[in-house]
Amino acid sequence: MYTVHKLALVLLVSYQAVAQMPQRQPTPNDTLKSPRILDDKRAVISVYAPKASEVVVSGDFQKQYKPLSLTKNDQGVWSVVTDPLKPDYYTYTLTVDGVRTMDPKNPIIKQGISSLENVMTIPGPETAFEDNITVPHGEVREVWYQSQSLGMMRRMHVYTPPGYEKGTTKYPVFYLLHGAGDDDSGWNSIGRAGFILDNLLAANKAKPMIVVMPNGSMPMNLTPGSNMNQVMSDMRTRFSNELLKDVMPTVEKTYRTLTNRENRAIAGLSMGGFQTLDVTLSHPELFNYVGVFSSGFFGNTIDEADTKYAKALQDPSFNKNKKVFWIEIGKDDFVMDANKKTIALLDKHKIKYQYKETDGGHTWVNWRQYLHEYAPLLFQ
Repeated sequence: MYTVHKLALVLLVSYQAVAQMPQRQPTPNDTLKSPRILDDKRAVISVYAPKASEVVVSGDFQKQYKPLSLTKNDQGVWSVVTDPLKPDYYTYTLTVDGVRTMDPKNPIIKQGISSLENVMTIPGPETAFEDNITVPHGEVREVWYQSQSLGMMRRMHVYTPPGYEKGTTKYPVFYLLHGAGDDDSGWNSIGRAGFILDNLLAANKAKPMIVVMPNGSMPMNLTPGSNMNQVMSDMRTRFSNELLKDVMPTVEKTYRTLTNRENRAIAGLSMGGFQTLDVTLSHPELFNYVGVFSSGFFGNTIDEADTKYAKALQDPSFNKNKKVFWIEIGKDDFVMDANKKTIALLDKHKIKYQYKETDGGHTWVNWRQYLHEYAPLLFQ
């Protein structure tokens, strides 16, 4: 009884303390929702910032990420209404008085190596190929491993198809690379790779496969007076070494994989596309399937490519050992010049490839579509 009385006294004191605290005044932020998707597919993005003097939003729903200015009402809520948007998944960020920040009312985010972005969904039948729908689902694991090449623990995401855990089948492997600024979570979060593969498999449009999404962002050795071309070359070498010496051996030791060239594929977007080109032309014996999305040899790397990859480019058996060499890019992509120069190099050496231009620019809206088109070509 003494314990009960003591507890009651503690609760009474606590209640009195709370009752004496100043009561918080409600604000419009308490009921604010953002983003709100209207029936006509426009999005309303809002933030409560009564003391701010300027708020803008930028995202891949705008061509070239052109910022939109928000307008403040008399309650301190800033808002903007976008144009009608094609159903898809979009990223955006707010900038309040010059400081980049998140939409605090939207908990859905995309993570990068040094930044975060909000994600909003414009629903519609066009997104069925990438949606989480009622089909058998595979699993996506976060896999940590010791990178001997880099001397640190590293992480990759690995997709295994439905039924993997209960079976004994060995599977082909697809190495899927992200772009600059992202990490190994990109293809699974905003890229929706797991759902895209699930839906393709459920529709019998693709072969069951393991998809490995490594972290292609390498530590940079920046010192005073560093030559950026040398830094980039070092990062390219680091990625190739880690892929070949750490990532691939870890995958082939841990998972039930088919380990010959005929059962390996690689593809990447932007920086990952450049890494794909580098690995493919440096080690043509590894992959029979190659995909390059919104990419090419950037900057001075195009000038050295003819020499650096001479052995592969001049090898008459190169084409025979590449069942698919797929290149795809948006017509408004800012890396189109690098893409065209890369194609010219391949044409010069009579390297065979399939090429496609789509609408749009350098965005995940395109890259998810490219994965949806590329994956069914693999291991057929």
